[in-house]
Amino acid sequence: MVETKKTLVERLFAQHGGAVQAFLYRRVRKRPDVAELAQEVYLRMLRVADIGAIRDPEAYLFTVAGNLAKEHARYEHREGTRLPVDDPLLQEQLAELPTFAEDLDTQQRIKRLREVLQQLPPKCQAAVVLQYWNGLSYKEIAQRLGVSTNMVKKYLSQALVHSRRRMARLG
Repeated sequence: MVETKKTLVERLFAQHGGAVQAFLYRRVRKRPDVAELAQEVYLRMLRVADIGAIRDPEAYLFTVAGNLAKEHARYEHREGTRLPVDDPLLQEQLAELPTFAEDLDTQQRIKRLREVLQQLPPKCQAAVVLQYWNGLSYKEIAQRLGVSTNMVKKYLSQALVHSRRRMARLG
């Protein structure tokens, strides 16, 4: 008796579903994402045009899961580098200078901050200086730099994230 595609996929998941989820968890480390990814593996297996052509369905199942985990990692990396520039909480944080370790005196912090800011691209540095040292608005900064106000927000967000990461490593 020849197994139908749906029956084969259901059998594979009945036998290896837990192993697929463990495999995905080792790569993703987020339980809610693992459940969604396992479901996507199941759907992708159902979409295979000629499942009978697959020599080793178990190996193929894990290949699909591995490829999906790689796709997920690329997506997470892309999403992790984006900042919601219109988020009120982020705007509030941008309005304040970051605070650093209490044990460093002011002169040391300023010196370190200058070193960290020197690592930023020129327009990003200019946006920080115009915002925090000159007190200009986003609109005024945008006009001076010849960019949009959204770009100014992105420059300031980038500077904030960079400064916090670098200052944390230095401190």
